Amino acid sequence: MSNKVPVSVIIPAKNEEANLPACLASLQRASEIFVVDSQSTDKSAEIAQSYGASVVQFHFNGRWPKKKNWSLDNLPFRNEWILIVDCDERITPELWDEIALSIQNNQPNQPQFDGYYLNRRVFFMGKWIRHGGKYPDWNLRLFKHKLGRYENLNTEEIRNTGDNEVHEHVILKGEVGYLKNDMLHEDFRDLFHWLERHNRYSNWEARVYYNILTGQDDDGTIGASLFGDAVQRKRFLKKIWVRLPFKPLLRFILFYIIQRGFKDGKAGYIYGRLLSQYEYQIGVKLYELRNCNGQLNTAKKQAKSSAPKLQQKQEAI
Repeated sequence: MSNKVPVSVIIPAKNEEANLPACLASLQRASEIFVVDSQSTDKSAEIAQSYGASVVQFHFNGRWPKKKNWSLDNLPFRNEWILIVDCDERITPELWDEIALSIQNNQPNQPQFDGYYLNRRVFFMGKWIRHGGKYPDWNLRLFKHKLGRYENLNTEEIRNTGDNEVHEHVILKGEVGYLKNDMLHEDFRDLFHWLERHNRYSNWEARVYYNILTGQDDDGTIGASLFGDAVQRKRFLKKIWVRLPFKPLLRFILFYIIQRGFKDGKAGYIYGRLLSQYEYQIGVKLYELRNCNGQLNTAKKQAKSSAPKLQQKQEAI
């Protein structure tokens, strides 16, 4: 244990046997690893145990909290510091060295922090997507577990969004710093899974857009501020973005031309086209929400509207 870093890692997982080996191999310097599983039907649990991780099953009831907040509230951490890592992410040796030094928190003439933002390098089709606004990509992943919880964006009632906080951010009661070395984000699964995952994410995004447009987006969130941190500035710009027309086209132009996604070659072009398609999916699901009283379920509305007609027909018979 002498060479272990006193950090407890949380890995949310479900059917991630393709990604878990590389993820877990990169986390062996952590003194404690929890894989919080959602009843995987593949070999995720067996792989996690083979790397010395503790496997905990999470049963989502369809309401708040989702998986990460539940883990923060219920897991028996041995350490004060926790690190959140998704299955398709890797912590490099250089980043581990920086984490170990940072959490000592006793460096002279240095500020004392309660959490740290980590920057991600997103890989797509084997290439680092360095342009198009995808880098830097700051995420608050390392923090004292008693001080941080994920925000509630009021999306849990929307079906098919999953049981895990994906785009929600951590609200931390304390000072936050930024680490210099990057974490790596690379999904080893194929484009089918990318499309499948973003189909679910578009449900979530459509609800976020809907909440912004109806003024339901401020309570319990990290907040939006032009003069805040990187995440708050991004949230501020999103409030402007949701009101713009022609967003699928604008998304491609912004990513591929203005933010120079073309510099990432063929992978950058494909990524830009998929982001444009993703924006279109969000738009049509937002349309569905606005026409179905905030629900992604037109079938119920149709059933209710057709019921009186059916009753009248039966009475006529």
